[in-house]
Amino acid sequence: MLETKDILETINMIDNENLDVRTITMGISLLDCMDENIDKASGKVYDKVCRYAQDLVKTGEDIERQYGIPIINKRISVSPIGMISAPCQSKNVVKFAKALDKAAHNLGVNFIGGYSALVQKGFSSGDYAVIDSIPEALDQTERVCSSVNIGSTKAGLNMDAVKMMGKIVKLTAEKTADRDCIGAAKLVVFCNAPEDNPFMAGAFHGTGEADCVINVGVSGPGVVRAVLAKDGADKSIDEIADMVKKTAFKITRMGQLVAREASKRLCIPFGIVDLSLAPTPAVGDSVAYILEEMGLESCGCHGTTAALALLNDAVKKGGVMASSHVGGLSGAFIPVSEDAGMIAAAKRGTLDITKLECMTAVCSVGLDMIVVPGDITPETISAIIADEAAIGMVNSKTTAVRLIPAIGKKAGEELSFGGLLGTGPVMSIREGDPSKFINRGGRLPAPLQSLKN
Repeated sequence: MLETKDILETINMIDNENLDVRTITMGISLLDCMDENIDKASGKVYDKVCRYAQDLVKTGEDIERQYGIPIINKRISVSPIGMISAPCQSKNVVKFAKALDKAAHNLGVNFIGGYSALVQKGFSSGDYAVIDSIPEALDQTERVCSSVNIGSTKAGLNMDAVKMMGKIVKLTAEKTADRDCIGAAKLVVFCNAPEDNPFMAGAFHGTGEADCVINVGVSGPGVVRAVLAKDGADKSIDEIADMVKKTAFKITRMGQLVAREASKRLCIPFGIVDLSLAPTPAVGDSVAYILEEMGLESCGCHGTTAALALLNDAVKKGGVMASSHVGGLSGAFIPVSEDAGMIAAAKRGTLDITKLECMTAVCSVGLDMIVVPGDITPETISAIIADEAAIGMVNSKTTAVRLIPAIGKKAGEELSFGGLLGTGPVMSIREGDPSKFINRGGRLPAPLQSLKN
């Protein structure tokens, strides 16, 4: 039985502490849409996505009304288009992106992810075409998101792909420079990409997944901060960790409820709950503010990495007990432009890209939504990707890079996207030219800990 205080507590979390379900994401397999004729294949993709997801938005809205739980985004992830395009003789694979975008518009979903390629160990026939087309695809679509997995603990790092992605990120920003370089904000480069991630821009539907599943991503950094602000003043570190665990449990139970309800109403299997703390630019809804509530004067000062490690571990331990299936990324996101506290710390100068890289060793993803000077070289972008991927590879965790080169802007200026993507200060990068290292190509060998069989 639910106690009255528990119900009132949840209502307060929603009304005053920015608690929400960040996304319901329907994963759809497109493996049966392959065809040598690209027009037929893209038509099959459009038809299947529209057929499977026709009730997704309505179902999300119905659950919102019945339970009073805000569900911010309704999204779709599909099989990596690099695989679907493999049989096609045509190089004009942007047709797939346009088909996905048309379906997303017709269905009313916020984003559709899966314009992706998995090249951690090498390129297959469809991967080159998809990667080369990413700048054009993200320029000509509105709701399509793209990702490329360039490494894993098992395979090592595909340095040819790393080199290629530096150029692709820069070109994508240039093509959408008239829209605040928004294309680069919809492009993620992964190491150890999970196949069941409901969060954009990195979501895709993995080959080991069922034909169709429902995944849910919860949020709630504002709730965790409020708990620490109210009762954490004189607590020890282990007591703080326990408070975060209990709060994460409550947040994840709400996500489990929504996931099960959506699964039942749509007659689609429940996949996972991703219990990541996903911040927004809203005041108070910030991972950085949680770290400062633990006792740091400013996010980015010495002690930040340890505090983030505590937060990430406690969120996982509390959340995993609240859901039958946990997956995706699960932990604490630290996207700069999407987190009001991160933005403030970057403007103060206490948080820079080097400190962020240290923090990614213990958070749930990586260098996320970081705006860099527009004159950054493709080789430097590739080097940043390689550094971040190496952290993920060696530590057997997911890491990612979502850099936005602010074309025409320098360090100290700002780039504004609005909405959930927020506002990003242009951050300085380290000096020195890594181009000779990046241009070597080849594969960076997998670490010894990959040999676990």
